[in-house]
Amino acid sequence: MKALSLRDALGECCLTHDVALPADRIAADFAVRFAGVPATSHTRPEPAVRYTATGHAIPVLLGMYGDEERVRNWLPGLPERSTVDSVAKLLDQRAEPEHVTKAQCQQQVSSLAALPVLRATPRDAGPFLTMGLVHAGEALSVHRMLVLDDSRLAIWMVPGRQLLALYEKNKKLPVSINIGAPPAALVASALSSAILGGVSKLEIAGALAGAPIAVAEGVTQPVRVLADSEIVLEGYLDGSTADEPPPVSLPEFLGYDGDARAGLPVITVTAVTTRHNPVYQAVIGPGREQSVILGLAGALSVALSGTDDDWRLIDDLHFSASGGGMLTLNVAIRKKSARDDERLTDVARRIFAQHRFVKLIVFTDPDVDLRNPEDLWWAVTTRANLGTDCHAFGDFRPLPMDPSQAPDWRGGHGGTTRTFVDATTPFALNTQRSFG
Repeated sequence: MKALSLRDALGECCLTHDVALPADRIAADFAVRFAGVPATSHTRPEPAVRYTATGHAIPVLLGMYGDEERVRNWLPGLPERSTVDSVAKLLDQRAEPEHVTKAQCQQQVSSLAALPVLRATPRDAGPFLTMGLVHAGEALSVHRMLVLDDSRLAIWMVPGRQLLALYEKNKKLPVSINIGAPPAALVASALSSAILGGVSKLEIAGALAGAPIAVAEGVTQPVRVLADSEIVLEGYLDGSTADEPPPVSLPEFLGYDGDARAGLPVITVTAVTTRHNPVYQAVIGPGREQSVILGLAGALSVALSGTDDDWRLIDDLHFSASGGGMLTLNVAIRKKSARDDERLTDVARRIFAQHRFVKLIVFTDPDVDLRNPEDLWWAVTTRANLGTDCHAFGDFRPLPMDPSQAPDWRGGHGGTTRTFVDATTPFALNTQRSFG
């Protein structure tokens, strides 16, 4: 059995073919016509759309991950519900990458200029790679990368990420950048490395795919590439730095403009290779794609965060697209005794402490569909009195991309609190219910 590639997944999709547009207009067209929350106010799955970028031979693919059910169907090993037992089984099924002789990318193109790299808005600092899966050592992660010229990229690495730690140890670090990587590898890349405790993300990707992920040796650098990618860049972090032109870089996953960064590490690109008739995959910044990828991986990461009795209360986890797949977490709780009514505070505090992007947790009973906003808000309306069932913790680090946590929010009332809502039925009142 072979792990599903992006090309395989494309064969299962109903692609929308659009007219040719300049590369700097494609993202705006997708946002208006196809994107869902939080790029627009439309709650809808996104179709997979292929654009022809004028002046480029390689088409652009957007929206591929914009439908959670579609992505789930590509990952046979993904648990239906995220629980202690289901993620333990996932770890047991992890598969070592399969080393192959040659990658699918055998055609070498002239330079980065051959790629139809997008600008999401006219305010962007420049054209950004947004779906390049960076692989170096055991690090596997997606970063925004600004195209500086035909052979150089500036990369933003969030502090605490595995790739940045490798770079700080070795200023000349070989990397591969895999565009159009297998879906299982892309979802696994968003898992928390700290939670995995040394388990390789590519091994987890193999478990999600139900088959090992194929890797091959690079042609110009001592680095592995994901063999079934559409486009592969090889290069190295060389110790030099560059600035993103201010005032803004590109829209973040929540829909707000990100700040331009100074002193970003530079990747010197030594090869750009493609497979036959490749597609260039991107995301537009705000939009459902990132929310789906981050949310699926985030639910697994939270489930992997504990194994004790508190964690065994968790019946399922789901990150809402409205929170960008990171800030708003819905948790179904299956209580077994009246004591469980009092344990949600400890569960919430531990989640906030281990997953710093989580801002709001809503606890529900198992009969509530966590993926249905109307059902979720029905539970909040009928099973919570917010005066007593809404709880806040202070003294957490602020998230720069969330305006409400800025110091000047509401006249200086921005803050670093984290909040949970208990929308569960008290155990004494639910004994006559049957939660399936």
